[in-house]
Amino acid sequence: MGGVRRDKSQVITDYIEGKQTIRQLADKYGVNERTIRRDPEGMRHVHKISRHRDVTVQMDTTYWGRDFGLMVIRDALRGNVLWHKYVRHETIRGYIEGVDWLKSKGFRIYGAVIDGMRGLPQALSPIKVQMCQFHQMLIVRRYLTLEPDLDASRSLLELVNGITRTDKESFIGAFNEWYEAYKDILNERVHDRRIKRKTPPYMRPRLRSAYLSIRRNMPLLWTFFDCPQTGLPNTNNALEGLFADLKSKVRAHSGISREHRMKLLDEYIARHH
Repeated sequence: MGGVRRDKSQVITDYIEGKQTIRQLADKYGVNERTIRRDPEGMRHVHKISRHRDVTVQMDTTYWGRDFGLMVIRDALRGNVLWHKYVRHETIRGYIEGVDWLKSKGFRIYGAVIDGMRGLPQALSPIKVQMCQFHQMLIVRRYLTLEPDLDASRSLLELVNGITRTDKESFIGAFNEWYEAYKDILNERVHDRRIKRKTPPYMRPRLRSAYLSIRRNMPLLWTFFDCPQTGLPNTNNALEGLFADLKSKVRAHSGISREHRMKLLDEYIARHH
């Protein structure tokens, strides 16, 4: 077989940096696929600890399938991945493990952007917590859909869709005005004598859930505004960009084993993030 003379370090670089599949790399270097698969097995990424120890962080988890997740804590200002872990499920314990590890290495965390996981703000205290405003939008969209029929739902969806472009006072004022305009619809209960419950259920539970989600999270949606000294962003969009980059890289090598996927991600994060 012909091909480019094979250098293992170059094969690894092509594997990590390029978009060629294992088969394409085998053709390029004139060897069989099994040989190409063996080269990345020798990857031993070095976890470099950032020299910047005063940080504001973003934290979230992304998934490939149902039981393979990557939990990440990232420097919100500099874009460096400070800590990551492979998980089956997103848990508070996992994030606290990462925070404790960072603290053990001398990091001082002044603020954290999260996706709204219940109980996490309390677990992170006294760290200032900002809930990602984009995640709040997604929560409301899941309850109301993108094209709700009810005027009250359309109005609430329009309000939350503009949250990232609105200041705190304007949003809270508009939210309170929405409640005054639609509170009768929001609080209306089912009128059916066949229902034997002492308190009838609400007529529009999904609308109520969307409203209550915003009301419950309101204090966390504006930490970046109330505490500008922390340097908190108002969303985790930059972290979502990292996840999109990683998923694109994994797609180029679909079908690889879980172990090889972890090696690929570890090496790519070490090189780029």
